Amino acid sequence: MENIIKAIQEATIEIKHLIETGDTSKSENQNSTGDTQLKLDIASDIIIEKYFKELSNVKAIISEEQENIIPINENGEYLIAYDPLDGSSLVDVNLSVGSIYGIYKNDFNGKNIVASVYVVFGPRVELVYCDSQTVKMYRLQDGVFNYIKDIKLKKQGNLKAPGSTQQCWYPHHKVMINSFFEDGYRLRYSGGMVPDLHQILLKGGGLFSYPATSDLPKGKLRQLFEVFPFALTYKCAGGGAIDGYKELLEIETNHIHDTTPCFFGSINEIQKVLEVYKSHA
Repeated sequence: MENIIKAIQEATIEIKHLIETGDTSKSENQNSTGDTQLKLDIASDIIIEKYFKELSNVKAIISEEQENIIPINENGEYLIAYDPLDGSSLVDVNLSVGSIYGIYKNDFNGKNIVASVYVVFGPRVELVYCDSQTVKMYRLQDGVFNYIKDIKLKKQGNLKAPGSTQQCWYPHHKVMINSFFEDGYRLRYSGGMVPDLHQILLKGGGLFSYPATSDLPKGKLRQLFEVFPFALTYKCAGGGAIDGYKELLEIETNHIHDTTPCFFGSINEIQKVLEVYKSHA
């Protein structure tokens, strides 16, 4: 596992330079879910793949930006799913973006995730690593990732990051979101999954939601690349991660690009979501 983390760190330093100097325009390509790829997405993907292909303990990788599984080493132990540059469209307006990695064994499935990593590219570059037991944050300082602290959520927070198109929300979801604001929760939503979830973790708690909607009944966020890595992180930090009804890591993956509704937060917020959604099942 150490060499995987080292490869991610090295790729992160390259991507940081790419963000600072690279072309932020759109390409002529689309990824597997129909999103137009930015040239930054493609370049970041190439960087990460280059480092993973050098690792003998990696069996295969999959990227959000590619259609199929990429075999690396038949005798490798680990499978890695990653989103090279989540929220890349925010680079043009100089908001934080990130990379997300899920590390699996045996099969690409939520039950088989053994570790996760995400990186925030903001005013500072921070890397958060979850080994399924603890959540540790590192910061890039003078070319080296230095340990900063362990991350732990409170039982209840006061931040709310409600994603997706509001006009497509189901009525019970809209009522629930409004009730959080009526209880004094503060809106913190940038449109970037990584910085918004990172903020909730560092500020002690709250709720990030990207629900099922009338236009996207299976949600928008990808299970293997985005949802499962953060589900592991939030659970290990003392919080919860559900699809509205059950644990996200219990969801079966039928296709590598499957999506799912998702809620991440501290325990009290997740319990409220369960109560609301189960009453409208």
